[in-house]
Amino acid sequence: MSYDFKAIEAKWQQYWAKNQTYKADNNSTQPKYYVLDMFPYPSGAGLHVGHPLGYIASDIVARYYRHKGYNVLHPQGYDSFGLPAEQYAIQTGQHPAKTTKNNIERYRQQLDRMGFSFDWSREIRTSNADYYKWTQWIFLLLFDHYYCVDTDKAQPISQLIDRFQKEGNSQFAAICDADTPIFSASEWQDYSEEQQQELLLKYRLTYLAESEVNWCPALGTVLANDEIIDGVSERGGHSVTKKSMRQWSMRIGAYAERLLQGLNTIDWPEPLKEMQRNWIGKSTGANVQFAIAGHAEQIEVFTTRPDTLFGVSFMTLAPELELVQQITTPEQQEAVTAYIEKTKQRSERDRQSDVKSISGVFTGAYALHPFTQERVPIWVGDYVLAGYGTGAVMAVPCGDQRDYNFAKHFDLLIPNIFEGIDISEAAYAEKGSTPLCDSDFLNGLAYEEALPKVIEALEAAGKGKGSVTYRLRDAIFSRQRYWGEPIPIYYKNNLPCPLTLEDLPLELPAVEKYLPTPEGNPPLGNATEWGWDEKARKVVAVSEIDHQTVFPLELNTMPGWAGSSWYFYRYMDAQNSQAFADKKAVDYWQDVDLYLGGSEHATGHLLYSRFWQKFLYDLGELPVDEYAKKLINQGMILGESAIAYRKPGTNSYVSKGLVGDAKMEAIRVDVNLVNTSYELDLDGLRAWQPQFADADFELEAGKFIVGTEVEKMSKSKYNVVNPDAICDRYGADTLRMYEMFLGPLEQAKPWNTAGISGVHSFLKKLWRLFFEDEKLRLSEEEPSAAAYKSLHQTIKKINTDIAQFSFNTCISTFMICVNELSAEGTASRKIVEPLVVLLAPFAPHIAEELWEKLGHKESITTAGYPIHDEKYLKETEKEYPVSFNGKMRFTYSLPLDMDKAAIEKQILAEPQTQKYLEGKTPKKVIVVPGKIINIVL
Repeated sequence: MSYDFKAIEAKWQQYWAKNQTYKADNNSTQPKYYVLDMFPYPSGAGLHVGHPLGYIASDIVARYYRHKGYNVLHPQGYDSFGLPAEQYAIQTGQHPAKTTKNNIERYRQQLDRMGFSFDWSREIRTSNADYYKWTQWIFLLLFDHYYCVDTDKAQPISQLIDRFQKEGNSQFAAICDADTPIFSASEWQDYSEEQQQELLLKYRLTYLAESEVNWCPALGTVLANDEIIDGVSERGGHSVTKKSMRQWSMRIGAYAERLLQGLNTIDWPEPLKEMQRNWIGKSTGANVQFAIAGHAEQIEVFTTRPDTLFGVSFMTLAPELELVQQITTPEQQEAVTAYIEKTKQRSERDRQSDVKSISGVFTGAYALHPFTQERVPIWVGDYVLAGYGTGAVMAVPCGDQRDYNFAKHFDLLIPNIFEGIDISEAAYAEKGSTPLCDSDFLNGLAYEEALPKVIEALEAAGKGKGSVTYRLRDAIFSRQRYWGEPIPIYYKNNLPCPLTLEDLPLELPAVEKYLPTPEGNPPLGNATEWGWDEKARKVVAVSEIDHQTVFPLELNTMPGWAGSSWYFYRYMDAQNSQAFADKKAVDYWQDVDLYLGGSEHATGHLLYSRFWQKFLYDLGELPVDEYAKKLINQGMILGESAIAYRKPGTNSYVSKGLVGDAKMEAIRVDVNLVNTSYELDLDGLRAWQPQFADADFELEAGKFIVGTEVEKMSKSKYNVVNPDAICDRYGADTLRMYEMFLGPLEQAKPWNTAGISGVHSFLKKLWRLFFEDEKLRLSEEEPSAAAYKSLHQTIKKINTDIAQFSFNTCISTFMICVNELSAEGTASRKIVEPLVVLLAPFAPHIAEELWEKLGHKESITTAGYPIHDEKYLKETEKEYPVSFNGKMRFTYSLPLDMDKAAIEKQILAEPQTQKYLEGKTPKKVIVVPGKIINIVL
């Protein structure tokens, strides 16, 4: 019976779907294990062979834990809101929902072909209204809460209002906007309703405020910092500029310290945790107040080195600060304005990372040193960011290299306040034991002594105070897009009013155009049905808006990360229409035991989701404040690009072996036109693209051989390998095992289709272990000790390696075992049956088929995973090297418990020994039991 993988895989995929083999139970008495993949965005291109890597790894773990007796939740769904579908809608007019539906159908076909054990009864799509209803609900919860510093958690806004009524806002600490005024209880009561609501917006965890945003004109939307790469949009590479807009934001900064400390409690990759630590950017120091000569305003700076205050020789302000225009002198106005406009063309990331370019403009204004009252020139420089700290820097060029470079460039003073340090070539930025000089009351003190003393002096003088700041800024939440979750807000007197849970979902309206309106409003401004009838509690026509009973709805939508910030809990109870998830289900599943996904989400999804988790935990909606115990970032499968070498300025191509030292142009061609010997299908190439139809090709030995280059798999490099083609030719089990065999899960590794045949040959060899001449070779006989040893070594190794997520070494171990058992010729049920179960997480289709052939009626999923028995691993014999005068001539196996005399007697009687003795009598026989035998002649 041959290994007909196509028939076998189709059979068992149908069986699993029909019997819902992998459906998890919310009412189980078994221990739980929740393994989750970052759900995919369903793009039109479908999956390539790099995408399933993490899914295969998680599927192995899910299947393994089912065999171990766990109730396993292994769901899948789609992060189905996204910009590509909207861009396609703009180009074609086709509704994004239709494009997304078609793409999901394609993804589902591909995922099913690879035999993943997903519980599809829990499938979610973030663009379905029954899902985003609960995303909108979380938004409303955030809108209805503030962050109380005293309790260190989110509290209802109603409690804040009660406190304002009784005592104003001066007697307690709550996270709020920096410009929030201090008011008494009587002042609060005298405020109008509109004034009170404006003040509450300064406390709400999701709030509306004027913000400097990254605006992408080509995409017509605001972008988050993590959506910008090298100063351009991640999607499409479009230019990005700064723009002031009234935007919804999330007060993630309130959770900065908890996000930081929470990293110590989770088993996530250390490089990723370090990325989050740096993104959060905790700094300890002091806020210092500088008066401005001739102005009532003051400049507040945050510094981690207030001990260097006497080294300040200039100040630098972020160009975005309103204060810049207020203090700039008429003589400097033109230069400053031009500089501000120029800065708007650069992203914050670009400004932070570009340490080589030095630019700035003098405002003409001067600050006053808080202790000496000396005049300090105020400059504008784009290396200072408005969103970090206060947007102002007290420049100490002798102690900061960037300040030093700025001062050198503009010929500014560089006073030296470090005793015995030469700063003629560079700044001295160490927080060491070097004493200060020319620093008044700090003279002779090193950092540790000077820091508390200067903070004490600042506080005593009313010029500053000790402080902790974070680089983490509140997250812009608005997007000027159509294809996203509608924000459940309507506007009354230009103030936001929330819908209620009973009003949800607020569904996306139909629009004729997906572009912004002619007036510059977001695409939802094109909707004809987008007014809110406050009394009827429903959406009505825009024409009915009268600002009395019918009001305009929010035109912005939510960002892509909104729906992905809580989806792991929806899987626990995906069909619930009354709650985001039933409390019993949440209490049972608790959190994700294993989460797999890419490290590129470190400062996006993986940070925002932790923020929402902690917020919902504060409200008692969730039982834990971190949602994933363990995270693995799988490495990337790189593509092997095929390169045809073209003579410069011609349409002539040269086979790789004929290139030599000649200068050539490297032209990438479709890797699917190249066979495993790197020979290019020239007929296929000519048909592929018109520029090759009339091309000339210089062949070597009648073949055209391409060069190769390992790089990221992408359509633009023509190196994408479709998993469907691999499944057609080799089968899903081969694909699964080969991807694991490529190398350690966390590392990047190149794809090489030529190497897949080795894994396929292994599966055929496994099949032959069971079948010979179309017949099952199964035996009920007792296996040999060697067969037992081989099996139990494999069981031990596989269990150990799965626990360490070392799947590549698992595949190697299987190959060794099957080779040993094939050589042994064993077909004993006691050997092959555990072997099939052992293999099932890796190659589930062939395992199910062999399990059935062994006489079982139930799916192999119900079988317990094998556990090794140490008794089969104990060594009973030793393969001795037998040497003559120190030269090893042959090996001989003897029992380990045999004593020296018996060993000597048996080895001298051995015919091979007699051959080398050649009739001579040995002078001596050296025996070291368990190690060597040496015969001295």
